[in-house]
Amino acid sequence: MFMMFAMTSDSVGEIIKEVKREFDVSNTEASLMHTLFMVGIAFSGLFLGFLADKFGRKNTIILGLSLFAISCYLFLVGTSFAFILGLITLSGIAVGIFKTAALALIGDISTSTKQHTGTMNGAEAFFGVGAIIGPLLVAWLVREGVDWKWLYVIAGGLCTLLIAMAYKVDYPEFKASDNTAKKGSNFVSSLKLLKNPYSMGFSIGAFLYVAAESAIYVWMPSYLVCDASSLEDTFACYASDGQQMLAMYAVAVFFSLRAAGRFVGIWMMQRFNWALVLMLFSGAILVCFVGGLMGGRETALYLFPLTGIFMSVIYPTFNSKGISCFPKAEHGSVAGIILFFTAAGAAAGPLIMGIVSDAYDGEAKYGFMVATGFAAVLFAGLLYNYIFNPTEARLAEIEKTEYL
Repeated sequence: MFMMFAMTSDSVGEIIKEVKREFDVSNTEASLMHTLFMVGIAFSGLFLGFLADKFGRKNTIILGLSLFAISCYLFLVGTSFAFILGLITLSGIAVGIFKTAALALIGDISTSTKQHTGTMNGAEAFFGVGAIIGPLLVAWLVREGVDWKWLYVIAGGLCTLLIAMAYKVDYPEFKASDNTAKKGSNFVSSLKLLKNPYSMGFSIGAFLYVAAESAIYVWMPSYLVCDASSLEDTFACYASDGQQMLAMYAVAVFFSLRAAGRFVGIWMMQRFNWALVLMLFSGAILVCFVGGLMGGRETALYLFPLTGIFMSVIYPTFNSKGISCFPKAEHGSVAGIILFFTAAGAAAGPLIMGIVSDAYDGEAKYGFMVATGFAAVLFAGLLYNYIFNPTEARLAEIEKTEYL
């Protein structure tokens, strides 16, 4: 599931180029392909995250996958930009539904909070694989003269297969807690989690992380361009052919390192102090951002893609530890809250960077100063988390009551 929807979500850069050509829309209008998808996920996470706790993981996953498959197949009949945007929004809502249920399911099948974190890294690793496959597939379709909309049809086919698998697989027995059974799972109960320091702490961390991460795959190509007025020769200023090649494929390198890091994270997070790892890795991200700004494009060419390794385990760990701070019967609602802030960070981060860059004659480096600010606040928060470890007692309590 994670790989399938990443094939579409992280192909947005390639798709936007085709949308601008096909529908003759501006950059701002085309950027709605990314923004509305994230808005759909955010809406779904906040308003519909409780569905997994109310109706069970299996039913909610099948519902979300069904909506996603429908939206994908409808791309074949889309002839207007407004209709395409509607499908993008619907697909975002669908992702929010099945992803919150899938995140809750990971908690159901885990036997400890450590295993929960390792499994989450595995799931997000497949997301990283999809992020590599999707853009390559779009580029291949366009090169072969095939409409880019067939990417969504392919994703819809995979989704249909996943629906059949979800229907046949036996899921762990789901039991609502006594508190949930009495009060019910609904939107109001989900909103109450916004007051909880554990859900909000990890949610804010997810926002900061995604805002910094999206800076790499959205704005790094613009920062690495040497001469924006010469699109045919944008990377010619680099000293060697190898540097020019790296500049052209920097985003792919970033995604590859992030995916590889998450597979390694399955092993790493089982054996090392998660708070220490996140503090050190967030510090390394900050160093890469600062170094890439101070050293200019030639230095950023190496440091910015390198952040993929250090970013790899942060988001899956935020998700798993944040969800693990709550009883399993509330995992869907908590996952929805974290997902809301995730999507908000993915939408707001690049937008703020773009606004700041435009205020300084379109220079992407000023936008990256904003991203560096996000990374600095993230590091400060994770340093505090390592020193004071505010979740230690809570996770130990949940370990005893929910996993043993």
